[in-house]
Amino acid sequence: MPKRAFRIAYDGTGYHGFQRQPDVSTVEDAIFRALRSLDAYDPNADREGPDRPAGYAAAGRTDAGVTALAQTIALEVPDWLTPRAFNADLPADVRAWAAADVSPTFHATHDATQRTYTYHLYAPPADGDRSDDPSSDDPVQDGLGSPVDDDRFRAACEALSGRHDFHNLTPDDRNTERAPTIEATRDADFLVLTVAAGGFARELVRRLVSLAHAVGTGEASLETIDRVLGDGPLPGHEGIAPAPPDPLILTGVTYPDVAFTVDERAVESARAVFDRRRIDRRTGARVAGQVVDGID
Repeated sequence: MPKRAFRIAYDGTGYHGFQRQPDVSTVEDAIFRALRSLDAYDPNADREGPDRPAGYAAAGRTDAGVTALAQTIALEVPDWLTPRAFNADLPADVRAWAAADVSPTFHATHDATQRTYTYHLYAPPADGDRSDDPSSDDPVQDGLGSPVDDDRFRAACEALSGRHDFHNLTPDDRNTERAPTIEATRDADFLVLTVAAGGFARELVRRLVSLAHAVGTGEASLETIDRVLGDGPLPGHEGIAPAPPDPLILTGVTYPDVAFTVDERAVESARAVFDRRRIDRRTGARVAGQVVDGID
């Protein structure tokens, strides 16, 4: 069978991460169930392990609660398996939306040259120039959260960019040297971080966000970054906890020699699903806001 790569978008809030795990629901479980239901692969065909599609690999793992726009998987599938056909048996919160035929040797993990994450950090500016956008109904807009000095925050992002050993910012104990670029743009009460690298250690993006936020609020100094990036381990009480997963999105995975074809009907389906979720969450935020305002 030919090998095909798929772009997959999913809402990660209902899953225990992307990679399959025992006894918990993951995005990969949903993908494999859909493939079995569609009779799109022989579960005994892959020599790498049972119940895996032949030639299967994914661009990377995402933590529990993390969402993706451009997760990428590749596997051997029948010619008829298009994104819209795939979506027929995927749950609504997991949508295939583009595909590309790839060579038999293509590997979705190893052939990716860059992965890009976006983090939407609630961080009202220290100068008090708060958002007056009436469509912004997040209940935390009512004053919760420490104000952030944007200059300090960007200085932290610059100090954390480039090649460093991030052993103090991941639970991994090997392959901790990475070379991310971190950029931040202000969008009303949010700082939108774009973090890109060839690959990431576990929880690294979320811990980078936490550290930059601590510097931006004044809870930590820029000198703290030097200690974090130093050779020695941090004492437990100085450890950097990961930022919450919900605001994090895997927004890009780059394969220089692969041209994906967008399936317009699959895109229409995905947009409808996620637009419905956007409306539901904004509605929920308004309800929570009324409760907050009504408690006195």
